[in-house]
Amino acid sequence: MSATRLLVLGVVRMHGVAHGYLVCRELLTWSADKWGNAAPGSIYHALQQMAREKLLEKVPGEEGRRGPNRTAYRLTEDGETQFQLLLARGLSEGGDGAQDAYALAASVTFLTALPRARAISLLRHRVAMLEGQQSSAASMLTHSTSWSQPPHVNELYRLWEFSLRSTLDWTRQLIERLEAGEYVMADDDEAAFGAPSSAI
Repeated sequence: MSATRLLVLGVVRMHGVAHGYLVCRELLTWSADKWGNAAPGSIYHALQQMAREKLLEKVPGEEGRRGPNRTAYRLTEDGETQFQLLLARGLSEGGDGAQDAYALAASVTFLTALPRARAISLLRHRVAMLEGQQSSAASMLTHSTSWSQPPHVNELYRLWEFSLRSTLDWTRQLIERLEAGEYVMADDDEAAFGAPSSAI
């Protein structure tokens, strides 16, 4: 899953209409280049690619002070569907490695764009997946002595298990906070972060 695509769709969704510079500035202000792997080049590329895929539509932009008008974008109905799908996948699928970390970070950014019960359900699915991976890591650590590999390789399994354990703890605690009513969600009376600025 592409964290950059989710972040770009989310920012355009929030603003209703946004040009590339605004999307890039917003994400860099959030430091998404560090925790979401959203570099300026990938942001502009995602905008152009998603416009070709009809997830975004080009709309007349504001006039630039120097040079041509900026191209502005608005989410299409397919773009909204893609946003919801990527958000759900990022919260519910507990994969491995950096790409999963980026996807999770991007999804947590727009967590409040979901109804509370939906967010909790997706996170519970993530817990189940992570528990399965944790069991696999523990099994690999237990049985690694019977394999022909250097003993220090066990540290990789310990690192994997530790990582999964800490992610599981955090996910369970987030579920508890949501169940306790923390954060303004999409189905609450107040406007939630990430809510669209206008109807699609």
